[in-house]
Amino acid sequence: MKKITTLSFLLMNCFFLQAQTYKEWTQKADSCYRAQNYKLSVDFFEKAFKVENKDSGDFYSAGCSAALAQENKKALNWLNLAIDNGYEDIAHMKKDGDLESLHADKGWKKMIDKFQKKRDIIEVNYDKALQKELLDIYAEDQDIRGVAMKIYRTAGPGSKALDSIGEIMNYKDSITLIRVIKILDEKGWVGKDVVGSQANKALFLVIQHADLKYQQKYLPMMRDAVKKGNAKASSLALLEDRVALREGGKQIYGSQVMNHPITKKPFVSPLEDPDNVDKRRASVGLGTLSDYLKYWNGTWDVEAYKKELPELEEIIRQKKS
Repeated sequence: MKKITTLSFLLMNCFFLQAQTYKEWTQKADSCYRAQNYKLSVDFFEKAFKVENKDSGDFYSAGCSAALAQENKKALNWLNLAIDNGYEDIAHMKKDGDLESLHADKGWKKMIDKFQKKRDIIEVNYDKALQKELLDIYAEDQDIRGVAMKIYRTAGPGSKALDSIGEIMNYKDSITLIRVIKILDEKGWVGKDVVGSQANKALFLVIQHADLKYQQKYLPMMRDAVKKGNAKASSLALLEDRVALREGGKQIYGSQVMNHPITKKPFVSPLEDPDNVDKRRASVGLGTLSDYLKYWNGTWDVEAYKKELPELEEIIRQKKS
């Protein structure tokens, strides 16, 4: 029943939200994708791209929805646009289950060949060995979390299956952390000009998932990397928030969301100066907190948040004591 209710909620979002902006159209498209209503997702992506058409990630997502809706021509067109607008992860594209139906299409091989030639030109001066290692690490980090998310959606929180995959995830994280620590200690926070943006992101992902002591150790290095252009300010913001909360303080950018212990609804973990959070988010390239919370099926009401926050902080304090 809970699963049916969730899917019904997602489908109602698809039909009844009145969207006008690019973000609103893509959010509706994403909601329909998660509800497995791929044809409607395609329709909303088409509306979004009439407003704006330059985001490689959205083009890729649209291609996945179109492939699952068996609209191969649209899928290949959008995937080609994703590549033209900077999408880099050719390895993921080749193995993405959403795109399997395209493999028999003659346009698939043509697109992959074009993609590979483009990558070969861009990556000619990369440290190929280091790039390969970091891409392997990226895949290890993200693939296991993709499996965990599917289990969470089907079996729900607290299930034995989710606990089991959590143990596997912790083991894999411990291995990838050893590999990333070696790279950071020997080479520093290598930038995308050396290994590409996907491989560069692996450094952040692994440290973000590490224990607090490692986050504290490498946070200054990441701050310096951002100043040099070797890491994204938006990624640093997430790490700053996570460390601040783990140290018992308040987050700055509102990136960390929890289920409220009483209402069980998505709630922003303790946040400094809620009134000005969107200014801080904009300064590091993050969208508004309201838009961010929509992905969690949550809403942002700053006045209501300020009223509820003291109660939440007291609950957290009592749990720690």
